[in-house]
Formats: sequence, structure tokens, C-alpha cells
Amino acid sequence: MSNEVQLQRGLKKRHMTMIAIAGVIGAGLFMGSGSVINLAGPGAILSYIFAGFIVILVMRMLGEMAAVNPTSGSFAHYAHEAIGPWAGFMIGWLYWFFWVIAIALEATAAAAIIQYWYDGMPLWLLSLLLTVAMTLTNVWSVKAFGEFEYWFSLIKVVSIIAFLALGSFIIFGLAPNFTAVGVVNLVGEGGFLPNGFGAVLMGVVIVIFSFMGTEIVAIAAGESDEPLAAVTKATNSITWRILIFYVGSITVVVTLLPWHSSDILTSPYVAVLDYIGIPAAAQIMNFVVLTAVLSCLNSALYATSRMVFSLAEKGEAPKTFLKLNRNGVPVNAILGATFFSYIAVIMNYISPDKVFMFLLSSCSAITLILYLIIAVSQLRMRKKIEKENPEVLKVKMWLFPYLTYFTIIATVALLVAMFFIDTMRSQILFTTIITAIVLLMYFITQRNKQTPVKETERVFTPEQINLKNN
Repeated sequence: MSNEVQLQRGLKKRHMTMIAIAGVIGAGLFMGSGSVINLAGPGAILSYIFAGFIVILVMRMLGEMAAVNPTSGSFAHYAHEAIGPWAGFMIGWLYWFFWVIAIALEATAAAAIIQYWYDGMPLWLLSLLLTVAMTLTNVWSVKAFGEFEYWFSLIKVVSIIAFLALGSFIIFGLAPNFTAVGVVNLVGEGGFLPNGFGAVLMGVVIVIFSFMGTEIVAIAAGESDEPLAAVTKATNSITWRILIFYVGSITVVVTLLPWHSSDILTSPYVAVLDYIGIPAAAQIMNFVVLTAVLSCLNSALYATSRMVFSLAEKGEAPKTFLKLNRNGVPVNAILGATFFSYIAVIMNYISPDKVFMFLLSSCSAITLILYLIIAVSQLRMRKKIEKENPEVLKVKMWLFPYLTYFTIIATVALLVAMFFIDTMRSQILFTTIITAIVLLMYFITQRNKQTPVKETERVFTPEQINLKNN
């Protein structure tokens, strides 16, 4: 690879550590958990456990591949090599599409939160200002992205830990002026599964989308000064991160408050803080949620720009996306990622009540397609590596190939289930159309191209990895 298109290795160990720890804490935890609780009752705990288990398996598979070959293209590179160029093209562009939509989505959500304090500014203007601010941060340098994400992540982690500590003290009667709550809200309001096990499974389909973003640490490894260590640490810690941050906080909510409370549907975390008696609970929680949303916006700009940069390296995206500024940042790729945001600004100006749901429905099932492609890629790549060079496997998938097959079956089942859930049918149909368009574009633009295997797509020995990193 020529020096003109070499990304900067500006992410330090502390950046990667915090991205790994807090990458799993997305805005969906704060903003979407109320609907899952309202659907499944206390059984929402199981929804988060089942969805989390799938994500843990996917991250383990991705970690196995990224530890062998850390690259900014991540799973698109692996799909290209393990399944075929069409798979890498498809998942790379779908992932790009997901995050450019997410940029517009998160900017809209953040603007709505800020309006809570400053309702004089129109939603479209706030969205525009936030998008421009985060774009400038990412364009400046990868270190600037890392610094912003480090502090955003630190706020999220501290907030969740404080929430869990306060909730636990009250649940077990350790806080003054509170008697132990016990399990009355878990089993005394229609039982643990008030709407049946089917509602739990429907909850899994909703919850799975909240975990999108956990894979960014594998993409960021390509710009880390210690890629192998970063990927290994993130992969090994994903289990406790999901158990503590997601399962733990949802358990606190449904233990402290009746699951059918209208306050939970509106904002479960604010409802708990109000119950505890925290002054200005809504103000505090809005600040935390705003931080989470801005973190997602920041990460979305990073992830989508690096993905399209990787696609451009293989000739699957316009070469203009390879342009780097003097700090080694793909500036055109970042600016291109904001395209849908400016369209969303116009849509917000014309019809602010429709834009959020349209954006949400246009990319929801891409998460499951991504997980399916990662699982199939790992299945094929692992078999190839074990035959050719097994010593490079520093991170291994558990119980291979059985858990890999389980993940494939589970993701396919969830995709099929979306067709039979009324509220999600339009989302899966829209995503299916987008996927078909991307595949059509591949056959139109790439079918007859012979793409050479680049350095970033080969399987390296440990010695080659050390030489490459140095």
C-alpha cells in the first residue's frame, strides 16, 4: 500500500480500552429499553440475555479474525476473502449505509434532547450544527476522534455504574429510608413472563439492534498502535460488559418498578431516578443520554468513513474516498458520510414528525445481516487457517464450529421472524430492497473486475504482524 493512502495510527491504548468498554453502551440502551420492557415485562431480562449471547458469539468470531489480521476494513475484508468479492462489497456498502443513516438518526435524536433545554432553536438547525461539529472533530485527526470518544465513553460508564450501585442499594435495603424491594415486581405483576415467552423472543429482535457499535473496536484496530492487544482485550471483555451494562441495568429497572408503569415506557432510567428521589432526575438522565447519542454520532462518522476508505482501496468505491489530509484522515470519506444527514436536515425542516421513524425503519435489519456474514466468514476462514497456519490463531472461537453454526441459525431465524412481526415487516422489506440494490450494483460495476489481494487481506504469521505493526 502506498504512503499516500496510509491511515494514521493515532489511537492510543487508553482510547482503545475505553472504546472497547463503552462501545456496547449505545443510545438504544437508554432510549429503546422501555418498549422492550413494556412488551416482555420482567422477561425483558431474558431478551437482553439472549440478544447479548448472540452478540458475544459474533464478537468472539470477529475478534478471532481481527487478531490474525487487524485492518480498517475489518469484516468487509474478511467476507471478501472468505466468501467472495460480492460478500465483501455487499456487507461493506450495507454497513456504510447503516452508519450514514445512523449519523442522521443520532443527530436528530441529539437535537431533540437539546430542545428539552433550549426549545427556541428549531430541530433542523440543531441537527445541522451537531453534524458539522462532529464532522470537524473527525476530520481534524483520528486522535481527536479518540479523545472525544474517550470522554464520552467515560461519562457513559460512570453513569451506568452509579445507576447500578444506587439501584442495588435500594433493592437489597442498604440505602437509608428504603426497605428492601425484593422480587415483588419481578413475579407479582402477572408473573415473570406476563405476555408469554413469545414476547421475550420478539424482544430479542428489538434488542439486537441496540448492540450495533460493538464491532467498531475491530475497525479501530487498524489505526491502533497496539492492534492485536486491543482486539484481544475487547474480545475477552465483551461478556462482562454486556452482562453489567445491559442485563444489569435492565434488571435494576424491572426490579424496582412495575413493568407496566407508563413512566418506564417513556423513560425507564428517569423513572428509576425519580423513584429513588434524585433531584433533577430528568435533567441528569437527559445529559447522559445526550452523551451516549453524541458518542454514537462520533463513532458513526468514524466507522462509515473507514469502511468506505477500505472499499475504495479495493476499487469498490470511488477513488476520491482515498484522499487523506495531512493528519492521515480520510477527509472525503468523512464528508461523504454526512450526505444523508443534510438530507435529513431538509426532511426535518419539512416534516419533523416523520423523519425519525423513516430513518429508523430504513436500516434496522442490517445488523442481523452483518452478524450472519461475520459468522459465515469466520466459519470458512477458520477452516482455512487451521489447514495452512494454525499458530496465528491467538483468539479462538469457543466450541468451534458448533457455536458458529448456532449463530448462523439464530440470525437467520431472527431475520425470518421479522417478516411475521407486524411492526417490523416494513423494516425487513425495506432492508431487503436495499440489499438487492447493493448486490445489483456489484454485478453492474464489479462482476468482471479482477481485484488483486492486498496486503491487508492476507493471513499473516506472528512475525509478519510484528513487522507490519513496527
